[in-house]
This record gives sequence, C-alpha cells and structure tokens, in this order.
Amino acid sequence: MSETIGFIGVGLMGHGMAKNIVEKGYPLTVMGHRNRAPVEDLIKRGAKEAKTPKELATSASIVFLCVTGSRQVEAVVRGPDGLAAGLKAGSIIVDCSTSDPTSTMALAAELAQHNITLVDAPLSRTPKEAWEGQLDTMVGCSDAIFARLKPVLETWAGRVIHIGGTGDGHRMKLLNNFVSMGYAALYSEALTLAQKVGITPQRFDSVVRGGRMDCGFYQTFMKYVLERDRDAHKFTLQNALKDMTYLESMANDVGISNPMGNAVKNSFAAPVNTGHAQDYVPMLSDHVAHNNGVSLGKRP
Repeated sequence: MSETIGFIGVGLMGHGMAKNIVEKGYPLTVMGHRNRAPVEDLIKRGAKEAKTPKELATSASIVFLCVTGSRQVEAVVRGPDGLAAGLKAGSIIVDCSTSDPTSTMALAAELAQHNITLVDAPLSRTPKEAWEGQLDTMVGCSDAIFARLKPVLETWAGRVIHIGGTGDGHRMKLLNNFVSMGYAALYSEALTLAQKVGITPQRFDSVVRGGRMDCGFYQTFMKYVLERDRDAHKFTLQNALKDMTYLESMANDVGISNPMGNAVKNSFAAPVNTGHAQDYVPMLSDHVAHNNGVSLGKRP
C-alpha cells in the first residue's frame, strides 16, 4: 500500500468516498471545503488537511476529484496553486466528477506533457452507497493505470468497470445519466397525466412496482413522490441540467441529432430557470404537475 491519496471535493458523494479510503488504510490528505463538517470528520478518522491543491499534490501520488464539473476540475488542476504545479511525474489525477469529455481529453493531453495521467472515473448511485463503499464507477484509462488504481477504487466502489480509454468514462457517464434523467422526465409527465385522469401516484405505483418497468432509479424517485422524502435521491436539478448540456455538446461534436436529449434537457431547464435549481431530481415531478394544474402531494 505505497500510494498516498489526495481528495478534493468532500461533499455529498466525496465525504463517504474519502472516509472509506482513509479507513481502509491509505494515507489521505483532503482540501478544505466550504462545509467544514466533512473535513473535520475525516481529520478525526486520520486524514490530514491541505489549504491549496498544490499543497495537497505535494503529498499525494493519486488525487481524486469529486467536484461539480469541468470548469471546477480545470480550476483545481491549472494555475500556480493548482495540482499540476505540485504533482510529481508519474502521479495520477482521477476525475470522479461528471465532466465534459472534450475538456477531459484536452486536460489529459496537457497533463501528459508533465508525465501526469488524467483518469476519468465518474460515479453512479447515491451518497448512501458512497458511505457504504458500494458506488459504481466507470473508468477510462490504460490497462496498466487501471491495474494500479483498482485497489484504491475498490475501497469505495462495489462495481469497478474498466469501460475503455481516457474520456470513455465520462462519455459513458453522460449516456448513463441521459437514461436516468430521461426516466425522471418520463415519470414526471406520466404521473401528472395519471393524476389528471384520476389515477393517483399510489395506484400508478401499484402497477409499475414489481413489474418489468421497475428499477432502482424508479424506487428512489417514487420514495419522494409517495413518502415526500426530500432526501430520497440527492442529485440537484441544476446538476441534471448541467449533465444534459454536456450530453448535447457530445452529440454536437459527433454530428448526431438528439431530439430526446434536448427534450430531457428542457424538462430540467424550466424549473432551474425559475428558481428551483437546488431541488432534487424526483421533485421534477412536482414542477411538471404544477405546470399542468395538478398536485402529486404536499412539498416538504
């Protein structure tokens, strides 16, 4: 266990991931976060704290990033206080964010000039699985780098899938989120139409649950709809819109039409642009219902 680990972005997902890394024996340095509670918790578990990305980089052979998206990743890597200024040759940056593949490829080429490898390893599942060490991750890198990283990834992931080369992790993550956010848009419209014609969410659920159209995403979505559990799926409408914007960019880059992708993106753009960016994805159902003059339940 010769690797030393840095972690930037100890928020909803990153806190649990970093907790598992340090508890399973890896030396860990984290960077200060606007929310001090996760940082203080990790320090109590044995982590150290750095004040800047460059300072963190000087004590790490592998650095994990779990931030909002490409703009934040670029800011952390570049500049006089960035990771690239402090990392030694042979180090690895693992971007667990959902990022724009175009940015990922450009940044990977830039870092390669300094013999630093950028790996994309975006996540699937929720903060609950992050805490339990049971996330899914889809990894884009060479076979040799994957072999080096896998033991560390397995501290916080139950499913580690080597999806392909650099950039393929982020490409697959956007496709994965297209499917899941597409389901969110479909569920929201279907539940609204059902309510409008006199079929309650409870009756709707009695048919879908346990049938062929049931799935884990449906269950967390409906936990909010039926139980009004705001925390059933902690992924914001703003992040969903960001991911669908990245998907649109990826489609544009290869010249395909993506009318479904645009429809899903616009489903999220409406509530985000009317002041509800920090609502969670299942709450999209309330916005669609409200716009059509019905209610699926009292908002928490």
